Amino acid sequence: MKNSFLVILTLLGIQQINAQFTRRDSLQGGLRIERTSYDVKRYDLNITINPEQKSIKGFNEITFDVVIPTQKIQLDLFENMKVDSIVWNAKKLNYKRDNDAVFIDFPEKLASRSNHKLKFYYSGNPRIAKNAPWDGGFVFSKDKAGKDFIAVAVQGTGASLWYPVKDSQTDEPDNGASIKVAVPNGLMNVSNGRFLGSQDLKNGYTRWDWEVKNPINNYTITVNIADYVHIQDKMPDLDLDYYVLRENEAKAREHFMEVKPMMECFQSKFGRYPFWEDGYKLVETPYLGMEHQSAVAYGNKYKKGYMGFDLSGTGVGMFFDYITIHETGHEWFGNSITSMDIADMWIHEGFTTYSETVFIECIKGYDDAMKYINGQAKNVRNDKPIIGQYGVNNEGSGDMYYKGSLLLNTLRHIIGDDEKWWKMVYDYSETFKKKIITSDTVIDYFNKASGTDLTPVFRQYLYTNQLPIFIYKIKGDYLYYSWDNVNEDFNMPIDIGFEDKKIRLKPTLKEQKIKLKKLSKKSFQIYDNQFYVKIKEDN
Repeated sequence: MKNSFLVILTLLGIQQINAQFTRRDSLQGGLRIERTSYDVKRYDLNITINPEQKSIKGFNEITFDVVIPTQKIQLDLFENMKVDSIVWNAKKLNYKRDNDAVFIDFPEKLASRSNHKLKFYYSGNPRIAKNAPWDGGFVFSKDKAGKDFIAVAVQGTGASLWYPVKDSQTDEPDNGASIKVAVPNGLMNVSNGRFLGSQDLKNGYTRWDWEVKNPINNYTITVNIADYVHIQDKMPDLDLDYYVLRENEAKAREHFMEVKPMMECFQSKFGRYPFWEDGYKLVETPYLGMEHQSAVAYGNKYKKGYMGFDLSGTGVGMFFDYITIHETGHEWFGNSITSMDIADMWIHEGFTTYSETVFIECIKGYDDAMKYINGQAKNVRNDKPIIGQYGVNNEGSGDMYYKGSLLLNTLRHIIGDDEKWWKMVYDYSETFKKKIITSDTVIDYFNKASGTDLTPVFRQYLYTNQLPIFIYKIKGDYLYYSWDNVNEDFNMPIDIGFEDKKIRLKPTLKEQKIKLKKLSKKSFQIYDNQFYVKIKEDN
């Protein structure tokens, strides 16, 4: 839908791109022919990590199909990492580096629908995170016994920080991946998927082999290195594995008891755990957490809430571990359903933040769920739109978390039929399972599933930082009301309670009125816990 607002927004966006984004940004976030000409089918990563030197050495074997005939493709590896060689059909290929992009030349044009493998050998010292997971990179630390405790988190920064990859969310390896990581004897590496076995390399290192059956986001491929203890558990249709520091085994066995009720809740609301072939793991890390597919990073210190605090400020958030619940919610929203561009990361974070409220409602009921989600509203800044700039590796506002969640709660109450709402959410998860989508995909789905044109509502909350204001005043038996701070086409209803009735109003920018006998401020209520808006009384 085009209107003057969207045209202005587009023009502003173009100006912002020209003003603040670099060639590096467009190389990482863009979709030029060197990327779109091929489709990754599989990654086979085989590396050695030296904790003392904080270094990586090895290769990634990349299997791909050619979509459009090409003689050149783009892969990505951070500039500080060394390209040792790139081998295809026993030939070393020529390449050119441009920032973090590696443009690879083949000696002949690759035909459409042909299948190829190349080995990308590399080495170097990967970037060290200053404040993981917000600042991407490796964390090299020690446990209480002085043994190495190492992990990586790269969301937003890029997986090419530590291994050669097509560093774009538009393309996941359809046939999965293997992650083989050699670490010093006495340590274990835990990566995504199923454990295939370990091999003593007779050089002071043991290689730990993992296999992923499902497509996987580049940024969720991971390594976790420590002296881990393995705790095994099981649900009827899902293996549950926990890898924790030896010193924390007893705490972990008790603390992770909430995993089963969480899984039961999520599977009832969002469908079967999408990566059951790869199992589900929680892996202790030296940073707070991250949604690494089938190997969720856990670093919340076995505390309830968020490091012992309730981000909602209501007290409701203190009965569960925020990291366990939130990062597992990402298995459905982010890992299974993935945004094509990180500008649409609300598709990951808004739905996943909403999954916290869903869990609360499963366990404690609707009232506590509404208390929690509305408590989160204090964290919304409304500083800039939730949607970022496309094609330049740019996320929008951090409001994608709480405001995105509150948008979903608002949609639920616009629909006003819980049976229909939960079916829509379930079907959304199933319809786009293991798919890469855009914001338009989400909007189109909810429009069709609801039978309602929700586009103006989505546009208001996602593409502007203007929060709708419901303005009202009382004169005698009349309630006068209207919207302010909204687009002209904004069509969201809002519910009020009067006596024992719930009344649906359909405000516009033009003032309307409704007659309610014996009306006073005390005789009615506005359901602003169900609709994320500001309320203003007009005197």
